[in-house]
Amino acid sequence: MQTKNKIIFLVIFITFSMFVLLIVNLIYNFRDYGIKNIDDKAHALAKTIEHSLTSQMVTGVIENRELFLSQLEDLPNIDKIWLSRGKDVVDMFGIGFNNEIARDEIDNEVLNNGEVKRVVTENIFSKSHYRITIPYKATSQGKIDCMKCHTNAKEGDTLGAITITMSIDDSKEVGITTVTHTAIIALVLMVIIIFLINFLISPFLSLFDEIKNVMNKAQSGDYSHRIENARGKESKDVASWINGLLEKLEITLDAIDSKISIFLSDNLSEEKDHLINVKNTVDRLSDVYRFRKTIEYDETLDEIYSRLAHVFRDKLDIQNFNFFESDTIHNKVSVVYVQNKMYCNIVDTGCRADRTNTIIDSTQFKNVCSSCKDCEETNYFCIPYSISNELDLIVSIYTDSVKETQRIREIIPYIQDYIDSAKTVIVSKKLMNILELNARTDPLTGLYNRKYLDDSIDKITAQATRANITFGVLMLDIDHFKMVNDTYGHDVGDNAIKIVAETLLENTRESDIVVRFGGEEFIVLLYNCDESSVERIALKIKEAFTLKKIPAGNTTITKTMSIGTSMYPKDHKNVKECIKYADLALYEAKETGRNKVVAFTTKLLEKK
Repeated sequence: MQTKNKIIFLVIFITFSMFVLLIVNLIYNFRDYGIKNIDDKAHALAKTIEHSLTSQMVTGVIENRELFLSQLEDLPNIDKIWLSRGKDVVDMFGIGFNNEIARDEIDNEVLNNGEVKRVVTENIFSKSHYRITIPYKATSQGKIDCMKCHTNAKEGDTLGAITITMSIDDSKEVGITTVTHTAIIALVLMVIIIFLINFLISPFLSLFDEIKNVMNKAQSGDYSHRIENARGKESKDVASWINGLLEKLEITLDAIDSKISIFLSDNLSEEKDHLINVKNTVDRLSDVYRFRKTIEYDETLDEIYSRLAHVFRDKLDIQNFNFFESDTIHNKVSVVYVQNKMYCNIVDTGCRADRTNTIIDSTQFKNVCSSCKDCEETNYFCIPYSISNELDLIVSIYTDSVKETQRIREIIPYIQDYIDSAKTVIVSKKLMNILELNARTDPLTGLYNRKYLDDSIDKITAQATRANITFGVLMLDIDHFKMVNDTYGHDVGDNAIKIVAETLLENTRESDIVVRFGGEEFIVLLYNCDESSVERIALKIKEAFTLKKIPAGNTTITKTMSIGTSMYPKDHKNVKECIKYADLALYEAKETGRNKVVAFTTKLLEKK
């Protein structure tokens, strides 16, 4: 039902209710007023009869009372009047005329209890009557003392009663006429009021229904509907404002939705309501932006991947996953983050998702990837992401149910958002690492350079002191290296230096630090090594290099090297000073014949 009809119905109901209440109240008041008016007349008449009978009794003409009463019956609307004698009067004066005894129960009741009794007989379509029976009581008060004549009566005894019956048709007719006229006037007013209300509010109610329909469509996400058929200037103005607002809202939402969404991957689900789409898009964009701004201040790639793992756990509710980097230039895969455990042998066997550049889903093809041999009870979902031309990021997610895997498939756009936002930061960190590595390594040999040693030596000393670790220090260079450059050229000299680096790496551990100090000079810091081991390793390196063949055009040459050693903290409590001592020992080796290993002793300080 339209609002207009509801309001009209409500107005009719209220006005009709008021009309009914008005008529009922009017009828009741007229009836009450008519009965009260008749009652007053009856009392006045009864009082008149009482005084007249008393006067007749005093003057001795009481026998004419019947004539008097019959004359009163000729008064307008008076039907009958009769007297009823009480017991005291009957005992003293007899029953009187035939009509002066109690005629019915009402007379007897009034004579017995001395209270006025009224009976109204009302009929709508026939005559209506009013009867009142009023008692006369003995009293010695006033101008006439009733006790003088009624000596057997006491104060307050009922001496008799008078009954008067009257017609109330005249009052009824007046009341009916008045009520009818009032009802007609009220009905006319009610119709006028309804018409005026309908005329005045109809445009606004029609506008309201139009607004309700338009807003109902907007609530479901359809902002294309407009208010039509507005009547009246005010309604047309309101309709124009609302239509203009909806037009702007629709255009703006479409623009925002289309322009903001280009910063994100596909939506998870397209809502019908553009406003909800915009809100969801802005929320996603805000989350991704905060993530991007956060990782920009992270110092290392490990921190970035840990931050991405936090997003997976807390925002995407993914609890079991691993991250891998794939070097597309060297076809090398490395593990960068493990959430719980390693499930697949991706480092050795490679990654199918990265190789095929497609998503691998074990729920669609069981045992689809040969690298994941330990995934019999676990579903895996591997997604490759291209970070740069040289780097891919593989996200492997492991689930316990097909349903959870399906959920992961549905939130791939969210994962894509965070990976995309991290791409440039990851590439930037990679470039920084490369620049830092280039700054700290020797381009010819790939070993650490002198800058790295200068930057790290104090830290190495502090860590060694704190952990009570010993270091063996080797300082070495190629014997007569200048002759190689002068005789064969710098290319052969470079080959010799490369072979020295190769020899050092082959005969040291990963925990040892190998540095190209400059030219043909190299330094090796042997981690947690005693004196006998230092000498043994130095001799091993020297002998291994002696056996190396150095390419020199169409032939090969062999060279020897000299090595000086020192011990930290035995020789000095600073590694930097121990390097100087190893240099003194190297100088001693060269001065005493070359192709030998010389350990530092305090005697060497005396030769300075």
